Amino acid sequence: MKKSGRGARDAAGPIRQCMGCRGRLPKQELLRVVRPPEGAVKLDTAGKAQGRGVYICRDANCFKRVKKSRALERSLQSPVPDDVFAAIEALLTENAT
Repeated sequence: MKKSGRGARDAAGPIRQCMGCRGRLPKQELLRVVRPPEGAVKLDTAGKAQGRGVYICRDANCFKRVKKSRALERSLQSPVPDDVFAAIEALLTENAT
């Protein structure tokens, strides 16, 4: 079993890093934001869309940190539309209740 580096896995499946807190979690526990080859940044709820993707854990504090620091824009090398931020906030509040 591969323990470190790109594509690391454990018993829960692939491990990815949250760009807010830098925590390493199973891919299924994270939200993925992707910039497909055609360029429109979107929330990837299935986790299978092609393109450059970044992961955020389902913690509201991590999301606030990422939004404030504009880390998504830098990592995806593209502006992130407000509707993507709204969709993430909706998912986080839905999971919080």
